[in-house]
Amino acid sequence: MPIKNVAIIAHVDHGKTTLVDAMLKQTHTFRDNQKEMSETLIMDSNDLEKEKGITILAKNTAIFYRDTKINIIDTPGHADFAGEVERTINMASAAILLVDAAEGPLPQTKFVLKKALQSGLKIILVINKIDKKDASPKNTVKEVENLFLELASNASSLQFTTLYAVGRDGKVFYRLPTHYSSQLPGDLTPLFDTILKEVPDAVVNSEKPFQMLISTLDYDNYVGKLCIGRVSQGCLNKNQLITLVDGDKIIGAYKAQKLYTFEGLEKKEVEQVSAGDIVAIAGIAKLTIGQTVTHPDFPVSLPKINVEEPTIKVTIGPNTSPLAGLEGNLGSSRQIKERLLKEKETNLGLKIESDLEGANFIVHGRGELHLAILIETMRREGFELQVSKPQVIYKTINGVLSEPYEEVTVDIEKKFLGSISEEFGKRKGDLLDMKTENNGYNIRLKYKISENNLLGIRSSLLNKTRGTVVLNSYFLGYFPKGLKIDSVRNGALIAVKPGLSMTYGLVNAQDRGNLFVGPGDDIYEGMVVGVANRDKDIEINVCKEKKLTNNRSKGEGTSIPLIPASALSLEQALDFINDDEILEVTPKTIRIRKKILSLVKRRVEYRRNKISDAQQDI
Repeated sequence: MPIKNVAIIAHVDHGKTTLVDAMLKQTHTFRDNQKEMSETLIMDSNDLEKEKGITILAKNTAIFYRDTKINIIDTPGHADFAGEVERTINMASAAILLVDAAEGPLPQTKFVLKKALQSGLKIILVINKIDKKDASPKNTVKEVENLFLELASNASSLQFTTLYAVGRDGKVFYRLPTHYSSQLPGDLTPLFDTILKEVPDAVVNSEKPFQMLISTLDYDNYVGKLCIGRVSQGCLNKNQLITLVDGDKIIGAYKAQKLYTFEGLEKKEVEQVSAGDIVAIAGIAKLTIGQTVTHPDFPVSLPKINVEEPTIKVTIGPNTSPLAGLEGNLGSSRQIKERLLKEKETNLGLKIESDLEGANFIVHGRGELHLAILIETMRREGFELQVSKPQVIYKTINGVLSEPYEEVTVDIEKKFLGSISEEFGKRKGDLLDMKTENNGYNIRLKYKISENNLLGIRSSLLNKTRGTVVLNSYFLGYFPKGLKIDSVRNGALIAVKPGLSMTYGLVNAQDRGNLFVGPGDDIYEGMVVGVANRDKDIEINVCKEKKLTNNRSKGEGTSIPLIPASALSLEQALDFINDDEILEVTPKTIRIRKKILSLVKRRVEYRRNKISDAQQDI
């Protein structure tokens, strides 16, 4: 049976997972009475994926069409999860590039297309969401063609088939319909037939010795670890001996206890697997992504998976606040280390090293969202952590200290142009391009800015645009270190007394800024309870109670209403904190605190730093 291996690549929210839904349903992968037939975003099975509406983990599934097996790899669209794309794209022979007909190619479109072309994949372009009111499919095709010209390294990459689709309705067309409506007949047949025609058959070299690169790992409660990858050559039978190879080193010999192929969302146990198919093998207890499984007589390693270096780092360690140990059951340095090392096995974009100054760990990632997802996953597992402000990773290139730069695309309503321009101006961003869209109602800005000055910008822009801004970025590379801006955030409201927050104390404090806590919250000295309305930190007592007396006066019993607290999400809190602050993360709560909790000790440290700065100036 012919096998076609296809990756679905696109920018965030351009319809990858929705298209995969339709492909699964229209090939009758599920029975008519199965629950999946009534579900959407079937492949986004992770809780965080469902909540955020984005794909975080790459997954594979398989369908059958006209006696051909089509393995489908659903990849993330966000650049922060580039490691997921890089480790799985090698399993594919072709890629379906989805582009929103209204939004056109965006930063992550550029990123995923670049990776696909570097891997030599055949591209099938699908212009999706042609039913949108502001869709401009013809202009989108021209923009994508320009992107191919920019990224392609050889002429053959410029030969690709273009299809038009409404993934939500499960319809694909060879030609752009003059007028689209949901009543227009159609299905995914054009896409399936194009895959059969354009994608090379993966079944090659079946007679050669078995060889498979491990692209991902899974775990089964009955058989333990599973290594997953595309069989590059040869066949493997159940209970046959295999060798695990890492570069020039032979790790050991094992028995293939169980073999699985994929059908729909399920794994199917088989007696034999062969070249071209994406399979899972059980029987190797200790392995990592990037190693090679081979025939014992042919212990030759396949090329390693190439993963770009991280650009952001945070320090993660045990919670040391006065409330440590009250809300989580996992918080020791040993437990955190074991969990981080486990994550590193499958999350290729991460690097982890011990902090020489204590029991903490420095975690390197591909971006703030990449690190935030890891921290959020750990807190849901019961971990208590404290996390530092994200810092960029510098490199010395040709003797010059360099830092990462991003190309940032900002979509806003025209009325917010002044505020956005002012914000990027403060952050030393260079405007590369500006164009109007939707008859001048919307504006798309493109900036080049250092990642150092980009940290914390998302929350600021959301506030300035009332939550309507759309921000996307593309990693440009390392350039000579520029000017680092001072904090653009206002000062913090800092608690000076421990206890439970009281309505009276909160009402008195709300005139000085925006509060993060409400009545009855646990408070400790040095905890950040809000953001001030000026650029200096303000110490306040939110645990203050109203004194009761026998005196009564006019107005007694009336009160000033308490403004509801502004609770920060994990990502917002990571954006918010300054260098002298720490994020306390527990399964129940996210708190911000000063590194030095004592007011007296903070003031002593402040004076010491002032004296040190003055001496350096002299």
